[in-house]
Amino acid sequence: MSAIIYRAARPEDVPACVVIRGQTRENAISEARLNELGITRESWAQSVRAGELPAVVAEADGCIVGYCFGDAESGEIVVLALLPDCEGIGVGKTLLAQVMAMLRDAGHQRLFLGCSSDPAARSHGFYRYLGWVSTGEVDKYGDEMLEYVFPAETV
Repeated sequence: MSAIIYRAARPEDVPACVVIRGQTRENAISEARLNELGITRESWAQSVRAGELPAVVAEADGCIVGYCFGDAESGEIVVLALLPDCEGIGVGKTLLAQVMAMLRDAGHQRLFLGCSSDPAARSHGFYRYLGWVSTGEVDKYGDEMLEYVFPAETV
């Protein structure tokens, strides 16, 4: 695989993101299921266009291989998805860090996300290793809610 390039997501990236969402190793969600949840290519692209979903994509050889989207209003990390070949080489960590910085720059001191509560799931250890902690709450999908609070800046 060639070098990974990171850039801000654009509305025209959404079709590739939808495909990748169905190809992830864990927690894959098909386009049909996304549509059932009210997430269509059109609605997702419109949210990107409106600045509601700040995001970063990772590209290799001109193709998107992973992405991370946040919610500008709430501070939620909405989705982090990678093709299986890109796991374990720092792509997810880089994508997450860049979107976390975007949300922090938008004024959020606390971020949150839903994550599998199964210790065998890769995401379970991934987020905890990066400093995310359980809130003790569960979301409507049965996922454990994790939060990240940015350290107070010292002068």
